[in-house]
Amino acid sequence: MKIGLVGKPNVGKSTTFAALTETSVEIANYPFTTIEANVGVAWLPLESDCACKELVNKAEDAGRPLESDVSREGSVCTPRSGSCIGYRRIVPVTLVDVAGLVPGAHNGRGRGNQFLSDLANCDALIQVVDASGTTDLEGNPSGEGACDPLEEHEFLIGELDAWIANILTASWSRGARRAQAEGQNALIRYVHDQLSGLGATESIVVQTLNTFTSDHPDLPVPWSWPEDTVRNLASRFRQALFPVHIAANKADLTEPQTWLSLQKTIESKGGLIRATSAETELALRRASKAGAINYRPGDNRFSIREEAKINDAQRKGLDALQKRVEILDGTGVVALLSAVVFNRLDRIVAYPVQDESKWLDGEGRILPDALLVKQGATAKDLAYAVHTDLGDGFIRATDARTGRVIGADHELADNDVVKIHAKT
Repeated sequence: MKIGLVGKPNVGKSTTFAALTETSVEIANYPFTTIEANVGVAWLPLESDCACKELVNKAEDAGRPLESDVSREGSVCTPRSGSCIGYRRIVPVTLVDVAGLVPGAHNGRGRGNQFLSDLANCDALIQVVDASGTTDLEGNPSGEGACDPLEEHEFLIGELDAWIANILTASWSRGARRAQAEGQNALIRYVHDQLSGLGATESIVVQTLNTFTSDHPDLPVPWSWPEDTVRNLASRFRQALFPVHIAANKADLTEPQTWLSLQKTIESKGGLIRATSAETELALRRASKAGAINYRPGDNRFSIREEAKINDAQRKGLDALQKRVEILDGTGVVALLSAVVFNRLDRIVAYPVQDESKWLDGEGRILPDALLVKQGATAKDLAYAVHTDLGDGFIRATDARTGRVIGADHELADNDVVKIHAKT
């Protein structure tokens, strides 16, 4: 799974990326700080307790408590990636931070189509918007009222639509002639060929074309569609391929009414928007890493560690961070990413194991993998998520909680623990 961070220059995309991935990237108060796309891993807390909590409870009920490091607050699993403390399991999500998008990018301005190509195959986009409205559309700091956050959002949507429209219109007449000669399937194949590089599957193409023609029953045959109709179709494909959610960044520096019209627009379309302060999240993570505070990403509070040696200037800085956290009831950064992954992309977690009784892998590790899969994924889908060979050789699976044998088409539930049986 891959989430793209997009927006105009100088709105806090790189700060958001650095905060979520704890990766060092260049951050500065001028446009095009990011030139090449940054790719990193964000560590996202699961919404429910790790399955290892069940093992702990069962062992205690049986009078054979499991040992756990005091620093892990009861967790006994051994993650191969991420961590688990206090049954709060952290799992990886890939983020792509691309260069800022300026008006005319679809015609080559800024980094132009290279920017747009960096977004190919992202499952969703998070647009980082300057909620304070203090930077113009080029990303230049220009003071209060420099840009309406709604205008900022709409310009980015327009650039994405124009990019996809350019792909379709470049040879639409050729594809339409195929449809004229060979029928609707030829049009489907043409559109799929043009957009497959952006992650379009044949089912997405079919569904989008069918919905579009159904919503416009008076359209003529495709080979006579005018260019504006093809551009409207491109907008539909953008919505299907790149759902856009909003980080209203720098929200702690302005009044809510500054970005109220953007909020109403996004929510009226069923989109996600959250007030965020990427700068605060990054500062909290750095302070935590330095041992100055107790803070877990996603929490809406932090505390100064008793043993930390804090000077007056540092304490003043932490007081300022506390005020920001209180304004937004957190920093909003992790909350938005979590909502995108679990609520909009409908991901659930599944734990593959080799020993269904003790929930171990072949090396004796407890619940080493917590995999994010789509809601509705089957046991065989999970096998493929673990390894292609496991999927190809799938025989059956076992529900590790009940011991019940389940088949390839069995639909997984959130937090399932599953043993895969496969030909070797």
